[in-house]
This record gives sequence, structure tokens and C-alpha cells, in this order.
Amino acid sequence: MKLKLSLLFIFTSVFSQAQDIKFARQMVDTLTSKTFWGRGYTNNGMGKAADFITAQLKSYGLKPMDDKNYRQEFSYSVNTFPGKVEVSINGVALVPGQDYLVTPDSKGVKGEGKLVQQDSTHFVDQANLIMVTLEKKLTWSAEQTVLGYTVIQLDKNLQKTLPQTIKVDIENKFVPSFKTANICAVVKGTTKPDSIIVFTAHYDHLGGMGDKTYFPGANDNASGVTQVLSLAKYYGEHPQPYTMAFIFFAGEEAGLLGSKYFTENPLIDLKKIRFLTNLDLEGTGIEGITVVNASVFPNEFALLKQVNEKGNYLVKVNSRGKAANSDHYFFSEKGVPAFFMYTLGGIKAYHDIYDISATLPLNKYEDLFNLLLNFNNGLMGNRAK
Repeated sequence: MKLKLSLLFIFTSVFSQAQDIKFARQMVDTLTSKTFWGRGYTNNGMGKAADFITAQLKSYGLKPMDDKNYRQEFSYSVNTFPGKVEVSINGVALVPGQDYLVTPDSKGVKGEGKLVQQDSTHFVDQANLIMVTLEKKLTWSAEQTVLGYTVIQLDKNLQKTLPQTIKVDIENKFVPSFKTANICAVVKGTTKPDSIIVFTAHYDHLGGMGDKTYFPGANDNASGVTQVLSLAKYYGEHPQPYTMAFIFFAGEEAGLLGSKYFTENPLIDLKKIRFLTNLDLEGTGIEGITVVNASVFPNEFALLKQVNEKGNYLVKVNSRGKAANSDHYFFSEKGVPAFFMYTLGGIKAYHDIYDISATLPLNKYEDLFNLLLNFNNGLMGNRAK
């Protein structure tokens, strides 16, 4: 089966009709605010984000994917840090997130002791079962299990002397069944409702480490959520021949858990999906985008490149092969044609406290919106026979 790549579909540039950069900035500002506490596992951050996204979809006129509820509920285990996370090295109190991180699989501990150097980057307090490591960059994540000890990562660039003594007060709480939900909505197709185009983005991030520090997650992935909301708003106002579906996943940072759950419990027939585009890390783009699965679906990738060249949207559209690095993966493993697109260039903040809205440029936001819109037009106008 081959796509006809004549680009006879209607080529549109409609961003000004649908959204503007003010809308995008407002969405990213909101999703990264302290209220949402990193869209994670403490202070009901992920729950508040789910409520916000659901309200947005309702306001755009979209319907629940299963005709009943926007939420597809599920649960999983996770280790959390809701209370104190205090660390002093050599008698100096450190700043969480800036000077140090407690690895997300660490157990809680309270005590003080001496550190014994193991090698150039590892130091151990055997009595309190604490390991201290020196890292070039502090990068946090989410974990579903708890170690029998505690690991504290220090930014080696900020350490002027070797760590010799340590004092800690760290509280963790293991949650065996954290309840959350994927948010799923549709705009029914006008003439071919059984052909479905899907946009996805994960709305969860890392939440907070302690009661004073949270990870805003602007590029990862308030940017992708914002772009999918933009598309949902547009298609809510402009129904298409095909059904347009939108899924906002929870649990991506803990291991693609939301998308795995959806593909095992689909609310739509996966065989009816014409194409799925997953968006993550969408806040830059001055160096173009990379498309995962481009080599797996060469006809659709050729279409995407032609659309980009005609519209002169992005400086480059890079091809990448199969990778299990985002929520597209379990769909393509089930036979659903899917791309994962992420932007390139600009900020370097990733899984840290510096991934904030104020430094997220969104400089190719409008171009990416129009690229995706016209790629959809091509998919609908050049459906494989």
C-alpha cells in the first residue's frame, strides 16, 4: 500500500483562526505553576492537571472517547517524597534541586555520620546506609520501587571540597496503588467517522521532591500538552471527515504506563487508527524536529517532509528509527502507524528544576501547529488504498 504524494489536499495556514502564542503561553504557564506542583504524586499535582485538561476539552466541545467519561482510570505503584528532604554536607545545608537530588527510588532516612570515599565520585555512610555521588548534571525521574538504602546526588560543579560528613532528614512514602487517569476525547468525523487520527501527549511529570521543591516540566511536557490542546480546540471548531481523537497520558515518566494501559484496554478500535502522532518536548524547534518511526513508515514521513517543504515551517525534519522512548511505542507495537515528534535546539533543561515556562521559547509553536494540521490534511486526502 502506498500513499499518493501529490499534495492535492487543501493546504491551509490557519493558526490565526484557531490559536495564538498568547494561548500557548497561558497554557504552559498554568501547567507549570506551583499549584500543579510538577503534575506528579504529591499535593495532588497530577490530579489537578487532569481536572484542568478535562475542563479545557469540555470547553472546546469535545466528547468523551467512550461517550461516558473523559477519564480512563488506572493505578500503579510509586515512591514519593511528600515531607522533609533536608541534606547537609560538611556542616553546610544544601539547596534541594539545585545542590542535590535524592534518587526517586531511595528510602527515607534520618541521621548523621561520616562519609568514606569509595572512588572519585562515590562516598558511603555505612551506618545510615547512605551513598553520596558526584554528578555532572542533576536529573530526576519517577520510580515504582524503593531501595534498601538512600542515594544522594550532588552537583559536582558546586562542590568545592570532598564530602566528609553528612546529616539528613528525608521522608519517603511508598504508594502501592496510586490512582490516576488518561484523559481521552474525540471530535466525531463528519463523513468517515470510522477512520481515526490520534494526537497524544503525556501530561504527568515528576512532581515534587519534598515540601519545598518541585519540577515544573515546561518542555517536558507542558509543551506537548499545549500543542495537543491547540489541535483539540481547532478541531472542536472545525470537524473533519475523519474522527479526531486526543489522549493525554498519565504515568509516562514512570515507564510509559498510561499508554501501555490504553493499548491493553483501548477505548477505540486500534485497527481504525489511520495515524497517531505523539508530541513530547515541543517547546523549541529552531534546529527542526526529529521523527521517531520515520524509517518504519516511510510513506507518511515523505508526506510530512513534503508538507514541511511546501509550508517552509521547520529548518529540518530528521528521520529516526524505532525507539521505545515515548508513548507512541506501545501503539506501534500493536500495529498502529505512529510517529513521535520532538523539537530540537534551544534550552537544555531536562528533568530538573530549570525546565520552566519563563525560559521555554515556544519559537516554532505556530509553525509546528500548521505542519501538523496540513499533515493531517494529507493523511485524509491521500489515504492508503
